[in-house]
Amino acid sequence: MAKKEDFDKIDTNKDGVISREEFENADQSAGVEKEKLNWFLRLITLGDRFDIGDFWDRLKKSIVEFIILVFGVTVSFGIEQQGGESDNREDGIENLTNLREEIEKMIVYTDSYIEQIDWVTDMYQRQYDRWEEDNDSIFIDAQDDEAEPNGKYYFSPMSLYVQRDPFDPPRVNFDAIKLDGTFRLLPKEVGLKITNIYDGTDLKYLIENTGKNEERYVNQFIDQVANKWVYDLPWVDLDYNEFWIENRKYIQKDKFIKYNLYKRLDLWQWSVKDQLQQYKSTLEEGTKMLDSVLAVRESEFEFIWWVLNPKD
Repeated sequence: MAKKEDFDKIDTNKDGVISREEFENADQSAGVEKEKLNWFLRLITLGDRFDIGDFWDRLKKSIVEFIILVFGVTVSFGIEQQGGESDNREDGIENLTNLREEIEKMIVYTDSYIEQIDWVTDMYQRQYDRWEEDNDSIFIDAQDDEAEPNGKYYFSPMSLYVQRDPFDPPRVNFDAIKLDGTFRLLPKEVGLKITNIYDGTDLKYLIENTGKNEERYVNQFIDQVANKWVYDLPWVDLDYNEFWIENRKYIQKDKFIKYNLYKRLDLWQWSVKDQLQQYKSTLEEGTKMLDSVLAVRESEFEFIWWVLNPKD
């Protein structure tokens, strides 16, 4: 025997000497010689003898080691996965907060745009209402300006007619997060509301009406000036008030320009204004929904990586 524990097993009286009787007894109890075993037992026997007790001890030890290994790998993988989910959850909550802040900016932008449309519509409505008056100044308007000598700044509204400002609120966060899993933190109705804010028909109609539809009227005005006025009038410069004063009778007779103004006013008054109010209401509803969701997420308690009181 090569190992000390084997020697100790044979030396039953612990005198440090293996007697003949002890050797013969050891030979009987050490198991069956490998040559006497069948092919299967020979295959699993490590030494020159097969000991059923030693075999079961080694089998139980191997089973325990296997269980420990599998449990360790499973726990390690679970911790890694749970940690990743926790990081995603925190990122999702941060994304929702950024989304909430952006929608607030969209509300501010929409309010400013509503004020601008109201001012422009009022100005051009006054111009349209005075179109047939017999007065050389019907194409001239004024606004208060302390920098001017008499406190008034005079200008022609029609000289500004080519200017446009398509509706384009700040919206970058939605495209960045709609595919990264953030929306799983939102109830279905909230997700639909946010999608409607960024991709809904209200916004599309606003962009279209203040974009290509309004551009069509501007281009028609430009074409009329370029293809008719420049040939009929001695000089054309829309930026000078004198041009509108000297040529007011000619311009009054241009029914196409008057009709063009009428159609653009109609677009603002009966489409854009209503759409702006509707879109603002949608934005405000979205902020209330997001506030509710964020309040719920912030009330959840997370222990290490596990949410102990989920509110879903």
